[in-house]
Amino acid sequence: MRKILIWRWTFFLVGMMVLSLGISMTIKGQKLGIAPWDVLHVGLYKNFGLTIGTWGIISGFIIIISTAAVLKEWPQIGTWLNMILIGLFIDLFNWLLPDITSMGAQILMFSVGVIVMGYGVGIYISPNIGAGPRDSLMLVFVKKTGASVKKVRTTLEVIVALIGWLFGGPIGIGTVLIALFLGQIAHYTLPQCRKFLLKVIGEEEEDALF
Repeated sequence: MRKILIWRWTFFLVGMMVLSLGISMTIKGQKLGIAPWDVLHVGLYKNFGLTIGTWGIISGFIIIISTAAVLKEWPQIGTWLNMILIGLFIDLFNWLLPDITSMGAQILMFSVGVIVMGYGVGIYISPNIGAGPRDSLMLVFVKKTGASVKKVRTTLEVIVALIGWLFGGPIGIGTVLIALFLGQIAHYTLPQCRKFLLKVIGEEEEDALF
């Protein structure tokens, strides 16, 4: 059981790090636009200072408190860690990755970043430790409205991206591409990561995971 716990948390933490790296790569290639929630965080950073990761943490905290009030239940510890660590990792990678100016390099950085994000999502979700704050918000709206996950997610991301754009966040074709294809990439990476995790801990332990 201890082995399972160690591997679950390892996948969870590594997944958040990989996801944050992908997000930072798309931010460095932001001439194409960035993910809807990151549009908001960059817009807030441009207007009010702090850091992009800090705004990610602040918005995540507000979402967690709001969803907890609506659902009348406290989120899993993984949700809190997701909120804090992804913000910290984004700031770390934004500092480590070089700024790039040429369009070709930005396209390459952005494209690789989206794939890295897709694998980060697959890795951190595979151990089933806790959804991120924004996924929790989406599930609340699905529960309250009865609308499909796809419809709720798209609506939320459009609203958030527009608010971020009003604050000066970078919207572009890349924003649309991430909204359309990140879920599709995760659709393939999540089963791969779950399969690898089960292989590491022993497939007979599947019930203990899921």
